[in-house]
Amino acid sequence: MKIRVHVRIIPRTGLLDPEGQAIAHALSALGFAGVGDVRVGKAIEMTVEATSPDAAEASVRTMCERLLANPVTEDFSIKVERA
Repeated sequence: MKIRVHVRIIPRTGLLDPEGQAIAHALSALGFAGVGDVRVGKAIEMTVEATSPDAAEASVRTMCERLLANPVTEDFSIKVERA
């Protein structure tokens, strides 16, 4: 079965995120008050052939651990839906 998977990858909390900081400063300069702790990451969507949603999630988790996310500096979350 084809299963649609959404992966969200962001820098770990507490690690420097220069792009997020630049966006926060730019938003402040543009008059958007109250914006803080901006984190910039990646969103990946894919369709996976798997026997079940749990199997698809397990496969994508392995993809994240081995290639898509840096386990030292990034956290990821996975959302699975049927395609």
